[in-house]
Amino acid sequence: MAKHGKRTRAAREAFAGKENLTVEEAVSLVKGAAGAKFDETVEIALNLGVDPRHADQMVRGVVSLPNGTGKTMRVAVFARGPKADEALAAGADIVGAEDLMETIQGGKIEFDRCIATPDMMPIVGRLGKILGPRNLMPNPKVGTVTMDVKAAVEAAKGGEVQFKAEKAGVVHAGVGKASFDEAKLVENIRAFVEAVGRAKPAGAKGTYMKKVCLSSTMGPGVSIDVSSATGN
Repeated sequence: MAKHGKRTRAAREAFAGKENLTVEEAVSLVKGAAGAKFDETVEIALNLGVDPRHADQMVRGVVSLPNGTGKTMRVAVFARGPKADEALAAGADIVGAEDLMETIQGGKIEFDRCIATPDMMPIVGRLGKILGPRNLMPNPKVGTVTMDVKAAVEAAKGGEVQFKAEKAGVVHAGVGKASFDEAKLVENIRAFVEAVGRAKPAGAKGTYMKKVCLSSTMGPGVSIDVSSATGN
């Protein structure tokens, strides 16, 4: 059996027997346990009563966290001509067309968000098997297939978070850093949970939001009372 360090044991002891906390209590606990040498990400996971294998139960959306994510977002844009210039001026890290496609096909994916103008989708479509599993495929439903590349790049750089339900009906995301003020983390968490609530699909039956958990990158997780997370 692997031995755990003093910090890990102390964190687990602090979390023992604690569940269904308020958002404020969970944030305080998770921040206190984040003792890694780097600024840990505060991560949220929501277990939803959906089966994403059915089209009418897919949960997908985007939300701009009021206090940002604390993460430097690297953005790639598929565009040509003036739109490529617009993307670069807005702060895009990588801009291209066929050359960018070839780079990605070669296994070099050095970005966290991919945006495309509509005319680029025949090229981007060839990358579905590469970008799709990484949740990087541009999609008009979350604003990443657009002619307004300036706004899309600025939103991505400014703390916008995309979310999508995985096979088991779980949605997860980073909602800030352990160094954030507790009040700002609480605000971000509620904004994220509310966005997932608004994305409830027509095919969802029974209890939609079953469980909400919070953790830091290296720390244990704790469950949050759903009504506290939704502000109800």
